[in-house]
Order: sequence, then C-alpha cells, then structure tokens
Amino acid sequence: MTERDVILNELAQGLRPMAQGIAWFDALDPEEQTETLLYLRHHCLQARAVAEDGPESIRRAGLRPTHTPAVLITRGRIDQQLGKIASLTPRDERQKAFRLLVAVLTIADGRRRERTCSNGCGHWWHRLSAAD
Repeated sequence: MTERDVILNELAQGLRPMAQGIAWFDALDPEEQTETLLYLRHHCLQARAVAEDGPESIRRAGLRPTHTPAVLITRGRIDQQLGKIASLTPRDERQKAFRLLVAVLTIADGRRRERTCSNGCGHWWHRLSAAD
C-alpha cells in the first residue's frame, strides 16, 4: 500500500474532498501524473468498471459531455478507453481525466462493495474508514 493508493481510494470513497485530491494531483510532476492516471485506470479495471459507468462518471466528475475524457469514455471498450483517458497529455485534460477516473473508481468499487464485499472482504482499501 502506497500513499498514492490510499489517497486515490480515500477520494473514491468520499473520505477525502475532491478539491484536496485535485490540489495533490496538480502538485505532481507530469511523469507522476501519468503514473497516477495509469494506476487509477488499473484500479478501475480491477473494480470491474463497465461501459455503462461512463455517463454517471461524467456527471459525478462535473465534466461536460464534450470534454475529451467524457467523449472517450462513451466510445468503445471500457478497458481501451480508460487507457486512452489515462494517456492524455495536455495539463487541463489530465486534470479532467483524473476527476473522471476517480468517479469511475467510485462507481465501480461501490458496486463491488455491494455485490461481493458486503459481508466482509480482505481488501485493505475497504477498511480505510474503519482505520480513521
């Protein structure tokens, strides 16, 4: 478990304000931002994100449907689209990608908690609120 993983999971679970997450992300150098977006992509896929999560993720991230990450998530296979979103390079697109991927993780992991982890699980990130 890394500090980055804790921060990302706290954001996805609403245990950390998004404004704080954006400030943290913006303070990272471009290489660290890319790495963070790729980790978020991985976490989304591990949580079993599906294409149907796209519209609600866009809404939760506060993006317009015309923003590049929003357009990408609604087209094609989710695993490929999440990779494209994580690979965006313009700074303003990276922040939008960050917000969107956190929203995708929120939805997908919330569903996993309800379906497979409601009676307990071994995922350390599902015990973050209990650790506080």
